[in-house]
Amino acid sequence: MGTDHLTFIRKNGSQIESVFESLGTLRIQVFRDFPYLYEGSLDYEIAYLQTYAKSERAFLLAVYDGSEMVGATTCLPLKDETKEVREPFAKAQLDLDSVFYFGESILLPGYRGLGLGHRFFDEREAHAASFNQYQYTCFCAVDRPDNHPSRPDDYRPNDVFWLKRGYKKNETLKSIFEWPDSGETDSTPKSMTYWMKTL
Repeated sequence: MGTDHLTFIRKNGSQIESVFESLGTLRIQVFRDFPYLYEGSLDYEIAYLQTYAKSERAFLLAVYDGSEMVGATTCLPLKDETKEVREPFAKAQLDLDSVFYFGESILLPGYRGLGLGHRFFDEREAHAASFNQYQYTCFCAVDRPDNHPSRPDDYRPNDVFWLKRGYKKNETLKSIFEWPDSGETDSTPKSMTYWMKTL
């Protein structure tokens, strides 16, 4: 299966609000799997996504198969992100105005392996570079132990892909986020480590 039958939609800032429901639903669906094991709710998703709608420089690339959103990726200036995301950079005395933050990069399983992951990074990096202001791009990924009971036997982390894209894991930059794991109702803290690249 190629990508000729897919449609790519770009939205900026407040325009992103028009796809909150589809984007939130997709996030819940993809992040339910290991390593995030996210037991999400659409109400929480829509509230969280307001961060992007409020950022003038935020960017969304969404992938549709017919009328269904099957993939999406987002980014915005780090200074427009939530306190939890900004905090480790501020503590490390990094200039927040020099960093563009990459949010999710999500695809339904049937659409993986088609080069869309690379396209997501290409589009976000080009968007960040278009402002002639930002020196770095970054994203964070959840930390899960290799012996986690929910880790599938055939699980392959994305580390090799990210390294090939030029990103380096920075163990000194971490945030703590809370969400309920799959099948649970109470939120528990999760460590997230940041990966960075020089534009």
